[in-house]
Amino acid sequence: MPRTHPKRLTRRFEAIEPPRNAAVVIGVVSVTVLVMALGALSRSPVWLLGLLVFLPGTASALCTVRQTKFVSAWTTLVVTVTVLVSGDGRSWLNTILMVLLTLALGAASVFACHHRIHREHEMLRLRSTAAAMQRHILRPLPLLTDDVLVDGVYEPVQEDRLVGGDIYDVVVSPWGSRVLIGDVQGKGLPAVGAAFAVIGAFREAAHREPTLTALVDALDASVVRHNSYAAQTGDDERFVTALIVNVDAHDEVQVINCGHIPPQLLHDATVITPALDSGVPLGLAELTAEPATVDWFSFPPGATLLLTTDGLTETRAADGTFYPVTERLNERASLSPTELPRALYDDARAFAGEGGQHDDVAVLSVRRSPHR
Repeated sequence: MPRTHPKRLTRRFEAIEPPRNAAVVIGVVSVTVLVMALGALSRSPVWLLGLLVFLPGTASALCTVRQTKFVSAWTTLVVTVTVLVSGDGRSWLNTILMVLLTLALGAASVFACHHRIHREHEMLRLRSTAAAMQRHILRPLPLLTDDVLVDGVYEPVQEDRLVGGDIYDVVVSPWGSRVLIGDVQGKGLPAVGAAFAVIGAFREAAHREPTLTALVDALDASVVRHNSYAAQTGDDERFVTALIVNVDAHDEVQVINCGHIPPQLLHDATVITPALDSGVPLGLAELTAEPATVDWFSFPPGATLLLTTDGLTETRAADGTFYPVTERLNERASLSPTELPRALYDDARAFAGEGGQHDDVAVLSVRRSPHR
């Protein structure tokens, strides 16, 4: 079942696994034998020893500190024995300098390896903290209320930015279950404040405001307040695109679109895009005189409402081609609501490939609760 799970988020921040000790030994011995063989064929074994200097440097970038120490000691031993046994007429001063240089390069490699691993551990702790923050902001899917079952996929694929800009939540109110999906402008830790502001306001105002228009006004005010605080600290102002859906016992649902991707309605293996008025994103309401508009459309039992962010619709292949969401959605309209989000996400990732454009992705499927 597709879901955002703590273990899944933790795996995203794991450090690169170092090579096994046996692989390091085999690799180092193989390179040494190759260099010595080339030296014997060229009758210049001492001059080719310079090739072995790359071994500690390579180990410092890929191996553990203990493995790097082994490689450095091995290189120093091979160089020392070779220059002493070669008998090519080199002065003792040159021999000593070469051994000392090898020792210095080995020590530098060990220091560099230790520094790299320390930085990796610091970054791992930072990213683990960010992942924990993410889990507190966004509750793991699926989410079940008396009105709806919300499932889906949330993937902040930009790992170097630590925290994604996509948000979602579900709140049970006296007027039905209210579902939020949104996209904060920008990524990473600077966008976390805006995400906290919107989700915190949504969780509080959804219980207080009887109408969706009043709820959207509260969300917009929360972004405006966040921007005023951000301006005092020199941060950029941000806006948030959002889609707010209210599902109750009636066959129709209420929706307000604040500059977000329109939803898709799947019913009887057909895909329909409801016609919605699109307002301005949260935080920009003062730029327009038009109030937020509530739209209504039919949401019969057995239907699935698909909510996405632009991380899916703006996925691009290496040649710049956009992911054909509607076409791929029609091909998968017969999938269950629990399978559809993951299928679309995996297909979009395969479409983009390694050279394509990736972004944070949230894909939610909303269906009426089985209790209804």
